[in-house]
Amino acid sequence: MTLIKPFRALRPAPGRAADVLAPPYDVLSSAEARERAKGKPWSFLHISKPEIDLDPGVDPYDRSVYAKAAENLARMVAAGILIREAKPSYYVYRLTWRDRQQTGLAAVASVADYNTNRIRKHEFTTPVKEDDRVRQIEAVNAQTGPVMIAYRTAPEIDSILADAAKRVPDVNVTADDGVRHEMWMIDDDDTVGRLTRAFDAMPAVYIADGHHRSAAASRIAAARGAEGSHQHFLAVLFPHRQMTILDYNRLLRDLNGRSADQLLAELRKNFSVAPSEQPVRPAASGEFGMYVAGKWHRLTIRPDLIPANDPIGRLPITLLTKHVIEPLFGIADQRKDKRIDFVGGARGLGELERRVSSGEMAAAFALYPTQMVDLMAVADANEVMPPKSTWFEPKLADGMVSHVLD
Repeated sequence: MTLIKPFRALRPAPGRAADVLAPPYDVLSSAEARERAKGKPWSFLHISKPEIDLDPGVDPYDRSVYAKAAENLARMVAAGILIREAKPSYYVYRLTWRDRQQTGLAAVASVADYNTNRIRKHEFTTPVKEDDRVRQIEAVNAQTGPVMIAYRTAPEIDSILADAAKRVPDVNVTADDGVRHEMWMIDDDDTVGRLTRAFDAMPAVYIADGHHRSAAASRIAAARGAEGSHQHFLAVLFPHRQMTILDYNRLLRDLNGRSADQLLAELRKNFSVAPSEQPVRPAASGEFGMYVAGKWHRLTIRPDLIPANDPIGRLPITLLTKHVIEPLFGIADQRKDKRIDFVGGARGLGELERRVSSGEMAAAFALYPTQMVDLMAVADANEVMPPKSTWFEPKLADGMVSHVLD
C-alpha cells in the first residue's frame, strides 16, 4: 500500500464551487455557521454543520444532526450541485492569502501509515471531538473535511504541481475572508504514477491540522475491515516551507496578587525587559511582547535558559510557560485553568491590547510563531506539542473535494 493514492472525488459541479465552498467545520460556532449560510442553500455548511437546519436548541451531537448531514449531502448530489469524478485523480490545491501562496496535492492517505506513525502526529485528541467526526463520517459515508499534511520540500513534486498550475484552474474562488482557493485536476496516468512514487519514497509526512479527522478515519478503518476505500483518508499535502503558522498568544485575567511593577521586577530575573512605544511582535523564539498596565514591553529571555537539543523545551510557548505562566501566575494546566485565554495571531496584537485595556484581562503575552521545523522535530521525537501552540492560516475549504467510502 502506497503512502497516498488518487481517488474519485465528490466535488462541486462546474461553476458551482462559489456556492459550495465553506470554512472548515471547526472554525465556526453553530450560530456563526447559521449566519454564514443564510441565503446559501448549497453551502457545504449544511453538511459540515447540519445543526444550522434544525432548531437552535438541538444538541450539535444529537443523532438528528448527523442524519440531517446525510440528507443534505444526498440532496446536493441529486440536484447536480456535487458530482463524482469518473476516474481516480489527484488535485493540485493552491491557497493564496495576503502575500503568501502555498500549493499542495489533494489525495487520500494511507490509514496504515497513520497507524504506524509514518504519518506523524503532534497533538492529543479529545474523545468527544473524535466521536463527533466518526459519527459524521459514518452518517454521510464520506470524509468531507481534508487533513492538512506537511512534507519536507521535494523539488520533483513541487515542479509537477507548479506545471499543473500553469493551466486555467478548474476551480477559482475567492472566499469572503479573502483567501483564494484554486484547483487543477491531474488524471493522466504518467503524472499520477510519478507523484505516487515520489511521495512513497518519503520516510515520513506530518499532520499540520486535522488530528481529530485522521484519528476518526483510523477508527472507522478498524471497524470496517481490511479492504476498501475506508483504509485511506482525505488529505491535502503541502511543502513545509510554504506553510504558515501564526502566533498563538496568551491573555491572563489577573496578576496573581502582584502589581504591574512587581511583575516586571520578577521578570527581570530571567529576561531583559525594555519598554516599547509600539506593540511588540517578537522576532525570535526567545522574545516576547507583554502588554500590562497600558504599556508594551519587549521581553528577551536569557540565552542560557533555551535548551538547544530539546525540541519541546526550546518552543516559545514552553519557555513562556516554564519561566512565566507557571511560576509567576500559578497556572499549571492551561487547558483547564479559567484565568488564561488564547488568541490566534490572525486577530492581531490589537486584540490583545483591546482586551487588556477593557479591563477584561490583566496582561497579554505575544509569542513568536512556532516554526514548521520545530513542529516536525517534535513529531519525529514522538512527542506532543503544548496546547494551543499552532494556528495555521490559511485554512482549507470544506466542500472542495470529498472522499466517498465505497
